[in-house]
This record gives sequence, structure tokens and C-alpha cells, in this order.
Amino acid sequence: MGKPPRQHVGGPTGEGKASVTCLLTGGAGYIGGHVARRLQRAGHEVVILDDLSTGLPARVAGLPLIEASLVTDPDRLRQALTEHAVHGIVHLAAKKAVPESVERPLYYYEQNVQGTIALLQAAAKADVRWTLYSSSAAVYGSTGDGLVGEDHPTAPTSPYGETKLAAEWLVRRNAEAQGTAWASLRYFNVAGAADAILGDRGVFNLLPIVLRALDRGEDIDVFGGDWPTPDGSCVRDYVHVEDLAEAHLSAVQALEDGRLAAGIFNVGRGEGVSVLAMLAAVARAVGRPVPYRIVARRPGDPASVVADAARIQRELGWRAYRDLADIVHSAWQAWAQPA
Repeated sequence: MGKPPRQHVGGPTGEGKASVTCLLTGGAGYIGGHVARRLQRAGHEVVILDDLSTGLPARVAGLPLIEASLVTDPDRLRQALTEHAVHGIVHLAAKKAVPESVERPLYYYEQNVQGTIALLQAAAKADVRWTLYSSSAAVYGSTGDGLVGEDHPTAPTSPYGETKLAAEWLVRRNAEAQGTAWASLRYFNVAGAADAILGDRGVFNLLPIVLRALDRGEDIDVFGGDWPTPDGSCVRDYVHVEDLAEAHLSAVQALEDGRLAAGIFNVGRGEGVSVLAMLAAVARAVGRPVPYRIVARRPGDPASVVADAARIQRELGWRAYRDLADIVHSAWQAWAQPA
């Protein structure tokens, strides 16, 4: 057992109130940009640290932006924590493509695990009070067709999922040893956008992949048509990125004011959507068919992963309000507009 968490002083929670400084690693990314905007709107001072390998400075215009890598720039990281008097860290930075992780496992362990170690080492020296970790439903692996709660066994099926789980362990154990607060948000499938600037352009997730294929007149590859699901395609839980940003705000405020000392929370809608159902939703949004072809299963993919999100609603008062139509329409609007 580690030391009890330090008592946090202050830490306002309301909209527009003066608040604490949060460092967002990976804050210029798709999710990071939404989280940064939501925290700033709630009155938090936000500092961005991003290596800009996939992040875009335009997403965080007007915020302090430190271009640095957790793995190769530890001095700049330590300097940022000290100079900005950082209270807490929202750790979003990670590599996240499952197929790439299968091909490059050592790279994923370096970026996601060693990067987290470097961050935690720097945070300990800077007296950071809490850490909010961006985890993933990939830590669960194959889950069957029921809802997945936070106490479900963790058995990742890809190196990406393994690295997210290993980093989650590091955050927890380090917080226990340091006597600081921590929480982990296990994202399910994040999609949608607040506007074109913040839209997902990385083409790692299903919706951007589909929208790019439509632009190019290409068929969509559906990886497997014989999964044990209602229509044979994989089933996932999709959550709007703006709802996800609200979940971060709820967790940050609870960590800062001392209501939350430790916890793991699923972030999802609790509804499964198959790949084929998603393609049908895109077709409705864009007003034309989405051509596809069934191809071989992809290594590392589980058949179905759908969240039980009762804990975060019960303990942090958060729930997802935007539905699948909101997700798809906002993604399409952001994709179709010039950023």
C-alpha cells in the first residue's frame, strides 16, 4: 500500500472560474484538441505538450504549445511542468493503430510505455498532484457479447492494448507510491467532431477511413463477415468525442477537488454498433450508398466490445448524450468542410 493521496487545495469546478493548470500530453491530437477546448472553457489553464507527429497546432491555437517527445525530450518535459506550475496531467499521448502495433510491437512499447515512465518520473520531481490517464477498451481483449464492466478480466489481443494496460498499471502503482491521485478513462470507440478544425483526419479509425474511401470512390474493407455477431461484422461501442471531453472534465474536477483519489472508468454509450450498421448510418448521412467488400479478419480484432458505463455515471455524474446519428453527422460535416 502506498501513502494516502495528498489533500488538494482549492480546485474550482464551475464554468468560467479561475482554475488550475493542466498539462495535456498529446493535446494537439484529435481527442486532445476537444479535451483542451472543454477544459479551457471550464476555466482551467491548459498547457499542451505534443510531438506533432499527428497533432495539429491549429487545434490548440492560443494555448501554450511545447513541441516535445516524452521519449526523447525529458528535459523539456521537466521544464514545462515546473515553469507552468502544473497541478495535474491529462496523459493522452500514445500511438494507437492496432495493425501497426502488430507489425511494430517494440515501437509501441517504446512510445506508450517508456513514454509514460518518463512522464511519471518528471511529474514526481515537479510535485504534480494527480494524473488522468487516457486508456482504452483494447485492454479487455475478446469480451463476448455482453456489456463490459471495469472489473472484466483484461486480456489484450494486440500489442497496442498491452501497452495501454501496462501504462495504466504504471500510473496506478506510481500514484500509490507517491501518494498522489489518479484515474484512468478506458475509451471505447471515439468518433464525431465539434468542428472542422478538431475533426479526426488521422485515418486510423473507422469513420475517417470510410469518409476517405468515399472521397476516392473506393470500396470499404470490412474485416471479416463471419464473426459471432448479428450481421457477422465486428461490433463496437461508439462515443462522441465531445461527450468524451465532458468525461475528462468530470474526472479532472473530481481529482482536483479531492472527491476522487483513484479509479478506472469506462467511457462509452453502452450500445453496440456493427461495422455494417455504421456503414448504413454513413450512407444515410451522406445521401448515397457506401460500397464495401468482406475481406479476411484482421489480427488483434475482438468480435464485440461494448461498455458498461454505469460506474462513471454513478461516481462522476457523467453519461453520453449524443447518439449515433449525431456522431456520424458531425464527423461528415467536419470531414466535408475545409479545416
